[in-house]
Amino acid sequence: MKSTSVLFAVVGCLALSACALSVSTSAPDEGGQTPQGAAEFDAVGAVAQLAPDASLYTTRIFDWRDGPRNRSVPVRLYLPAMTNGAAAWPVPLVVFSHGIGGSRDGYKYLGRHFAANGYASLHLQHVGSDRQLWFGNPFSLLGRLNDAARESEAIDRVRDLSFALDQLLASDIGGSVDPQRIIAAGHSYGANTAMLAVGAQVERDGRVLPLRDARFKAAILLSAPPFYGADNTGRILGDIAIPTLHITATEDDITIPGYRSGLTDRLAVYHAIGNGHAAPKALAVFKGGSHSIFTDRMGTGGMELNPRVKAATRDLAVAFLNSLFAGDSGALGRWQMQHAGLIDRFDHK
Repeated sequence: MKSTSVLFAVVGCLALSACALSVSTSAPDEGGQTPQGAAEFDAVGAVAQLAPDASLYTTRIFDWRDGPRNRSVPVRLYLPAMTNGAAAWPVPLVVFSHGIGGSRDGYKYLGRHFAANGYASLHLQHVGSDRQLWFGNPFSLLGRLNDAARESEAIDRVRDLSFALDQLLASDIGGSVDPQRIIAAGHSYGANTAMLAVGAQVERDGRVLPLRDARFKAAILLSAPPFYGADNTGRILGDIAIPTLHITATEDDITIPGYRSGLTDRLAVYHAIGNGHAAPKALAVFKGGSHSIFTDRMGTGGMELNPRVKAATRDLAVAFLNSLFAGDSGALGRWQMQHAGLIDRFDHK
């Protein structure tokens, strides 16, 4: 197996966009873009809008280690409180993969909202492509980002998901999770990770890499990049046979000299995924926005728009899951009506 591959070349582009081809010692957010002008935006009020009642969920931290791979897998678990009337025990579980340079502490607005609405949410930290990239000698930053883009790391990230799921289900909390209602989710690089975990067909030496974890029954993909360099995106993604939710924005762009990935790429993933299967899928495209608007970072994509898109994103994710696992066939339609002013396009099949 080659150490790098064009199938994962998009990761390198995400990495380069993370530092905007500059050397910086400031830590970017989980979407891979360095915060700039953060002092100009007071996010306290916006964050408060996104925080659910703290009595509705609990959080736990675990520092697991996969011995055979000699790899640490830190996680943060958001769990509905036992007194949460929205939780029907055992509860469904979302397993979330961060973007390049992220951590288990990211995407809090999603994890808290999932748990407050009866869904446990396990947020992983991928140690080979996590926030540690942004620390150390600034002149070797591009080298660290290149290492994070290697195929071996992309594969390890998928194995992190399966390992963390094994650990959780075997723990004292495992009985609180319904093994028949487990969802893979991720943003950017994490969306690639999720797609590999749910059945993206990557071939090496004439055989498909055994990365699919059949325990995942649905996927939520934020800003999902395609697998660049492949001849046929449909062939890679067409065999995914579970329900998927795709969320992006008209300005969901990664732009560096000589490379651009934007809405067209996100739509290509949506159209290619699951072709030939009857599994439901949905697509939401917000007006405006940015690639990192789906992270915890406030202000990017517009100071007023940012918290509104985050609120709509978390509501859509729960509506999608409720339509699949709670028998709420009208959830997506109600969401569309509620957030119509933010939406450029909304499809669900």
